[in-house]
Amino acid sequence: MTTILEQGNISIHTENIFPIIKKWLYSDHEIFLRELVSNAVDALQKLSMVSRSGEFSGELGESEIVITIDKANKSLAISDTGIGMTADEIKKYINQVAFSSAEEFVQKYQASSDQQIIGHFGLGFYSSFMVAKQVEIDTLSYKEGSQAVNWICDGSTEFKLSASERSTRGTTVKLHLQEEELEYLEPYRIRQLIKTYCDFLPFPIKLETLASEGQEATAPEQINRQKAPWKESPSNLTKEDYLEFYRYLYPFQDEPLLWVHLNTDYPFVVNGILYFPKLKPDVDVSKGQIKLFCNQVFVSDNCEEVVPRFLLPLQGVIDSVDIPLNVSRSFLQSDRTVRRIADYIAKKVGDRLKELYRDDREAYIRSWQDLGTFVKFGSLNDDKFKKQVEEILIYRTTADLSKPKVEVETSEGDVWQEASNTIDGKTYTTLQEYLERNKERHENRVFYCTDEVTQATYVQLHTSQGLEVLFMDSFIDSHFVSFLEREYSHIKFSRVDAELDDTLIDKDKAEDIVDPNTNQTRGEQIKDLFLKALGKPKLTIRTEALKGDNAAPPAIVLLPEQLRRMQEMNALLQQQAMQFPEEHILLVNTAHPMIQNLMNLSQGAIVTGSAASPSAELADMICHHVYDLALMAQKGFDADGMKAFVERSNQVLTKLTERALN
Repeated sequence: MTTILEQGNISIHTENIFPIIKKWLYSDHEIFLRELVSNAVDALQKLSMVSRSGEFSGELGESEIVITIDKANKSLAISDTGIGMTADEIKKYINQVAFSSAEEFVQKYQASSDQQIIGHFGLGFYSSFMVAKQVEIDTLSYKEGSQAVNWICDGSTEFKLSASERSTRGTTVKLHLQEEELEYLEPYRIRQLIKTYCDFLPFPIKLETLASEGQEATAPEQINRQKAPWKESPSNLTKEDYLEFYRYLYPFQDEPLLWVHLNTDYPFVVNGILYFPKLKPDVDVSKGQIKLFCNQVFVSDNCEEVVPRFLLPLQGVIDSVDIPLNVSRSFLQSDRTVRRIADYIAKKVGDRLKELYRDDREAYIRSWQDLGTFVKFGSLNDDKFKKQVEEILIYRTTADLSKPKVEVETSEGDVWQEASNTIDGKTYTTLQEYLERNKERHENRVFYCTDEVTQATYVQLHTSQGLEVLFMDSFIDSHFVSFLEREYSHIKFSRVDAELDDTLIDKDKAEDIVDPNTNQTRGEQIKDLFLKALGKPKLTIRTEALKGDNAAPPAIVLLPEQLRRMQEMNALLQQQAMQFPEEHILLVNTAHPMIQNLMNLSQGAIVTGSAASPSAELADMICHHVYDLALMAQKGFDADGMKAFVERSNQVLTKLTERALN
């Protein structure tokens, strides 16, 4: 049994904790203005709430916040025409650290208003002592018969409360700035801070300067935009409204591809506008660019916890009172609500993409180069999102879709019909449409290309025989193909430069001639010829008669699927570029006229009986040249290989010109 020696309450000394609150609660000194303006907004909101409840029947007057710069006296004042405070309220809410009036006020008046109160912790006011050596509050409550009061504190735990001569309802907080904080007496600095933190608060924020030596007084001028587009109903905003807001947020960027308007109040409150930007090559997909607001007050540029990882490159604004912030409202605290909000955002993005696909297919296709990265990355990382967008994943195809359209039933029971899928000469299709079109030729098999330039020969070989090829050539597709194979295990995905389909091989010509002297087929003779000429032990040589007449090349290099993927994975793990695999297949096309001529040339060398004859030497060079051309189509050359290729090319041309002259 544990013996309790003593039990009691922990004692906190204000003289010790107060310096910590006013110096270290906030990471940046400039936050003080955000906090004081937020308090002024709350005062205006509260007055509106008590007026609606019937407790205040007086004139509301002009609801505004005025920031006054007084350089002569090195002071900065923030005034509002809000609810004001009595002496007892100052004692309760100012003299008691971290005692906020917000919670009890909202509970009392929430039935009569849908307005939001910003403050919750009761600490924002004390941020003023980060920049001020003395703070003064001058206030008059809305309550009938109230006495105006003045409160002064020099940053210690001592204060002075006295009667004031103020005659207008509201509150003024005057900061007598420290010598090292006089930058906040510059109008440009105040404008900058209001634009950063308070530009979308719902009341006019005005700036005025009092006369000082060498400077004339300026009349109050509104410096905030006030209107928050994300708080508006989407039906009240035009396309130009959305674009104008984007230009304001990101003034030096291209126009966005599309946007998503977030607007929900159950089971949490989230408002916002998210934009799909045109992705630039140097974009950091791991760094968020969305601005986080709480009650229209800017909090952070860091939204990683709220936005799913695959949507981090999105831009725009998210505003929510339900996102848990730390006490200083400077960063997020992750919890279940944050994860639910992230799920909601992903779903809204998916809904918007499906809407665009159905209603404006042309715009969807035009944006696909950028949108595709989001959609594919999201499918890889979020199973719910994947199921939502799997029917709108599109791929560029070699097919001519001007033919009769195909109806495809989605997993949700909708029947979609192919729309105009050809934009700027490039045609796009979904995987479901591709499979439906080709089920009679090659059911549940997909031929794809990952590099349109280097694999052009292979694509042509397939299309010449009526095989449709999909282009999966974005940087994410090497991972995405593996994902598709896992998701659709009944479908075989074949890269065009891997194993050739039987459709491409002319079996009737494969073994048509046998040399009576050697008892070898022509294919076997060609294989021996290349083996001797190339002398590469890890090179596998196959001979096949390819269909397509002269459209088929004399030789192609095949990269066996499993071996290539293993090397790609190793390169990825070691964070280096994949080297061309030493083990690969050279497929020689026995039906090509060049290869047939090469055999005749080789036979001529055999007849002369000299392995060193000009014909034999030229045949050997042509074998190397055919192999080099096949490698070149696969970008299989290193620097030494390219140098050797150029030298051999010159030698072949020299030999051919000599033979022509002779």
